[in-house]
Amino acid sequence: MQTLLAYLDKGGPLMWVLLAFSIVGAAVILERAAVYLGYGFSNDRWFASLLLLVEQGKTAEALAEARRERHPVARVVEAYLENLARPAKVRIDNVKRAGALALEGVEKRLRVLAAISHLAPLVGLLGTVTGMVVAFASIETLAGAPKPSDLAGGIWEALLTTVFGLVVAIPCMAAFHAYESHADKIARRMELAVTSLDDALHPSCGTSCQAGAPSLPARQEPLDDFPSVA
Repeated sequence: MQTLLAYLDKGGPLMWVLLAFSIVGAAVILERAAVYLGYGFSNDRWFASLLLLVEQGKTAEALAEARRERHPVARVVEAYLENLARPAKVRIDNVKRAGALALEGVEKRLRVLAAISHLAPLVGLLGTVTGMVVAFASIETLAGAPKPSDLAGGIWEALLTTVFGLVVAIPCMAAFHAYESHADKIARRMELAVTSLDDALHPSCGTSCQAGAPSLPARQEPLDDFPSVA
C-alpha cells in the first residue's frame, strides 16, 4: 500500500483521477456480474418447460411461471401471454416495450465501462506528456550539463500515468466486451422466445404470423458515441 501511494504521488495529480476511474470501473464490473449471475444459467430449460405448458393450453400456468422467473426473457414472455386476448397490434407494441425495458436493465452502466476504457489511456497519456514537459523544464534550469540520471528520473515518473491508465483500461474493456456479448445473447433469446410462442399458439398460420410477429428493438451499440483509441 505504501508503494502504491508513493507511485500515485510521483505520477502527479492525474494519477488520482485514474484511481477514481479504477474504483468506479471495479464497482460496475462487480455489480453487473452479480446481476447477470442472478439471472441464472437455466434459461433454456425454464423456457422449454414453459413452452410445453403453452402447447398444452395451460397459458395461465405459463404466465405464472414467467412472472416467477427473474431472467429478462421472462419479461417478454410475460408481456406476450398477458396480451393474448388483445388485438395483435396492441400485443406487438406491449412486447416491444417490455423487451426494450428489459434490455435497458441488462445494458445498464455498460457505457460507464466503455467510457473508462477509452478515457483512462488518454488521461494517462496526458499525464505523461505534462510530466515530460515538467521534467525537461526542470532540466533546463540546472546549472551545467544535465546528468543522464536527471533525465531518466523525470521520464520514468512521467510514464507512470500511461502505465496506470492502461492497467485501468484493459480490464474495463475486457469486461465491457464480455457483458455486451451477454446482452446480445439475451436479445437473441428474446426474439427466439417470441417466435417460439407464435409457433406454439398459432402452428398453422405460416408466414402470416411471421409477418405480424413483433421485432424487438435493436440494441444500440454502446461504443458508437466513443472514438476508438486502437
